[in-house]
Amino acid sequence: MHKPYAITLDVGSSLANKTGSWRTQRPVYVDRLPPCNAQCPAGEDIQGWLFHAESGNYEAAWRHLTRDNPFPAIMGRVCYHSCEGACNRGKIDSAVGINSVERFLGDQAIQQGWRFEPPAQQSGKQVLIVGAGPSGMSAAYHLRRQGHGVTVMEAGPLMGGMMRFGIPKYRLPREVLDAEMQRIVDMGVTVQLGTKVADIAQTMVDGGYDAAFLAVGAHIAKRAFIPAKDSSRILDAVSVLRSMEGEDQPMLGRRVVVYGGGNTAIDVARTAKRLGATEAIIVYRRTREKMPAHDFEVEEALEEGVMVKWLSTIKQANEDQLTIEKMTLDEKGNPQPTGEFETLQADSLVLALGQDVDLSLLDGVPGLELKDGVVQVDPATMMTGHPGLFAGGDMVPAERNVTVAVGHGKKAARHIDAWLRGNALPPTPKHAPAAFERINPWYYSDAPKTVRPQLDLARRTSSFDEVQSGLTEDNALFEARRCLSCGNCFECDNCYGVCPDNAVIKLGPGQRFAINLDYCKGCGMCAAECPCGAIDMVNEDN
Repeated sequence: MHKPYAITLDVGSSLANKTGSWRTQRPVYVDRLPPCNAQCPAGEDIQGWLFHAESGNYEAAWRHLTRDNPFPAIMGRVCYHSCEGACNRGKIDSAVGINSVERFLGDQAIQQGWRFEPPAQQSGKQVLIVGAGPSGMSAAYHLRRQGHGVTVMEAGPLMGGMMRFGIPKYRLPREVLDAEMQRIVDMGVTVQLGTKVADIAQTMVDGGYDAAFLAVGAHIAKRAFIPAKDSSRILDAVSVLRSMEGEDQPMLGRRVVVYGGGNTAIDVARTAKRLGATEAIIVYRRTREKMPAHDFEVEEALEEGVMVKWLSTIKQANEDQLTIEKMTLDEKGNPQPTGEFETLQADSLVLALGQDVDLSLLDGVPGLELKDGVVQVDPATMMTGHPGLFAGGDMVPAERNVTVAVGHGKKAARHIDAWLRGNALPPTPKHAPAAFERINPWYYSDAPKTVRPQLDLARRTSSFDEVQSGLTEDNALFEARRCLSCGNCFECDNCYGVCPDNAVIKLGPGQRFAINLDYCKGCGMCAAECPCGAIDMVNEDN
């Protein structure tokens, strides 16, 4: 950040009189919780790593970030960055491009070969993790850092879980996914691929595991009853996306209809276009405003020629056509049939109606509570009703996305570590939020957000090349420097420069400031002029 004030007084030059006795209030430096940090489901210290990034120390920024989340290159591509929606900068011009800087750091780490250090000491404890998706591998990383032996059993042939089998390559290149998975294996985590756990209790006994974390993804497609003369043309979205990882790509035909309104429906329709479909049509029973898919993904799909039939539902599938009924929304926003029908030509119908988790591995385990297809856990600790058995990701009641799953893995790992050591983690105290009203916008220069470049539209629909590109080093640095450092001192020297009594003491780089209360008269100028709201005035009798 620029430092706009020159210091014109020598320290001590105006200190003839100790004026502290006049004071009724005194300034106190505080640390507040930035809205980006508060919003992050993975629990990242976003402001903390941006501080390193804006000084150009990218490895320090990456290491600070990966204290909480080991997958910045992945998250920079697939996270829906709710942190940016909360960013105070958005009230001045536009939010800081947190997600794009995160991706830049993750890509730098892969290019530069930065690695995680193996733990210095071993705990002697063994933890089993079921599932090598975002939640399981996040837990594996954090548990390994604590010195525990970690074994991951994965039913599939490759690591990544639903990140690999549910997110197309144009959003997440597989070399990026592989690099960030392998980095965790290199810490000493054992991964057994093609290993389905059929009975968790017996597997734990056989392997001598002290605790287990269940992180099985939602791989089972939900079905809908649609009368059909030829059911071979009705596919499920998970199977279509999974088959894209194999040698033989799915045969969807020229006219593909996708039934559903989530991100998976969008992904399948965009994939169909890339496989050569001349028509990819999404049928969704509500309006765009009600669609659960993220708006930017819907927009990209429309740009690529995907069509959407809003307020429609599929009633019947015949040989090469579908019968569609038009819907209307009632006063509660629920779709109701109208009795109006139309036909739609289709070579294949793909159902994208959500997914369930296979919970059969939990049969017979005492103390578990299963409800609505998921495992009930203590939300504070992620432990199930069976001691030593924890669960997260798609297996527990929560929003299903990669960032939430990564956060579950980290949280569960902290509590598994405490449980193995015979301790209970006290609740983490949270700082007061850093409100926009405490920001002084005049301090910050206008700096519009850097827009990430996108692949040319013609190439987007003819290949699986990555659609969105990353930032360069120059604009990553610029973007990091747009951070306001809400509620936390970033040593801009404003308080030091404006204090009329020279009562502010510089403690050196990274150590911030102190107040010499012998001379501070409590005028509050430092608090008023602090750009980021990091100084409170408190009553002298507090």
